[in-house]
This record gives sequence, structure tokens and C-alpha cells, in this order.
Amino acid sequence: MERLCLDCGKPLRGRSDKKFCDDLCRNSYNNRLKSEESLVVKRINAILKKNRNILAQLNPEGKTKITRKKLFATGFNLDYHTHTYQTQNGNQYRFCYEYGYLILNEEEFLLVKREEK
Repeated sequence: MERLCLDCGKPLRGRSDKKFCDDLCRNSYNNRLKSEESLVVKRINAILKKNRNILAQLNPEGKTKITRKKLFATGFNLDYHTHTYQTQNGNQYRFCYEYGYLILNEEEFLLVKREEK
């Protein structure tokens, strides 16, 4: 049975456990595997970073109210956040890193910045 390089498919010569014909093929194969796996992570991280930047720009004071229309006009994506925080009275804040928001009603949001101690 002829063994073939996992990257280019050329026949392999040498050791019986050899998987690649050279370092170039080994690097190419592993880089391709890693890039395919990380595409989803990169896309989600880009959305989270954009959401964080939007919240930071709209909330320079650390706490402010904003309309849904103004928030969505910036390209903010409600589907992505890093974590949630539920208060004792049941309010649920959603955060993108240290910047967060609370949905007050259908048309209004409260933007906050969490102060780390």
C-alpha cells in the first residue's frame, strides 16, 4: 500500500510513520486546518468587538439612555454579547466586555459601563 502526503497527495518515501513529504506540506496542512476552525471564532469576535466599540462611543459618561433606532443605526447586533448580569429585582443586563445595556422597553435602552475593582 502506497502512502501519500496528507497535503499534496504525492507518494511518501522514508519512515513508515511519515505523513508529509516536507515541512512546507506539513505547515500548509496544519495552517489550513487551523484557519477553517477559527473562521467562526474570528467572525464572532469581530461582532463582539464592534458591539463593544459602539457601546463605548454611545456611552462616554458611563451611563446613558438611548433609543432603539439610534442603537441599531450604528449596526449593533443584539444577538451577541459576552455575558449577562441579573440584578436582585430581575433586570438582566447584557455585556460586551465592560460595556453593557439593559432593555428598558421596546424603544429604550440603558447603556452602562461596569467599573472593575
